[in-house]
Amino acid sequence: MAKLRKHGQAPFRVAAVHGGPGAAGAMAPVAEVLSRTVGVLEPLQTADTIAGQVAELREALEEAGSPMVLVGHSWGAWLSWIVAAEHPEIVDELVLVGSGPFEERYAEGITATRLGRLDARDRQRALVLLNALGGPASSTTDEELSEFGSLMSKADSFDALRKGGRLPVSKDVFLKVSAEAAELRRSGWLLEIGKSIRCPVLAIHGDYDPHPLAGVKEPLSRTLRDFRFVLLEDCGHEPWNERKARDAFFNILVKELAAAGRT
Repeated sequence: MAKLRKHGQAPFRVAAVHGGPGAAGAMAPVAEVLSRTVGVLEPLQTADTIAGQVAELREALEEAGSPMVLVGHSWGAWLSWIVAAEHPEIVDELVLVGSGPFEERYAEGITATRLGRLDARDRQRALVLLNALGGPASSTTDEELSEFGSLMSKADSFDALRKGGRLPVSKDVFLKVSAEAAELRRSGWLLEIGKSIRCPVLAIHGDYDPHPLAGVKEPLSRTLRDFRFVLLEDCGHEPWNERKARDAFFNILVKELAAAGRT
């Protein structure tokens, strides 16, 4: 798999960083819209460790000519956060979209919220797949993980413009990186490294996102010197795919990039 897609024309000053982990290509819709006004990189992380994904993203930014604005979604928000903390010289600004909570206490009800939003049939199928993923030696296939992701996307959406699509994903990347990331949050390391971030940080969060907004807003407000939080109404986990929030989401991003001198 190619590790980098380019949208628009050079110079490239924005990177759209996908989540998952392992859901390469999920940020293509965001990159395509932003590329109308600025060159955008879409890095595709393929490593099955956090250190490996940090190295992949750093190399992509340095090769294209950093510093850049990183727009990271979900796991991609955490990955961008780590890169901004460990390599502050290559990140101009950080935009966290639908980030997971930065403290363990806020994460406890996420799965229950998601399952509670599904109908009985989808909930049963999601539980089967979830139990398989959580086994000591998961035999789940990449296709089944993609199916699980599609079910979670349904639960995560308030009023989706496009429904039922599936992205190719990597089970090995998802399981290994997710486990490692969960431990970094549990230990407190994930939040602690934020003290090394020098650039402005903007968090954009939907009010229907099952990831509690307080788990982003409260920890980062007391950790960062330059932090802003924007809540989108009638919006789930993927603002670009929300009928009522899409325009507001892109308006915020375009204005933010203009203010940062990136358009």
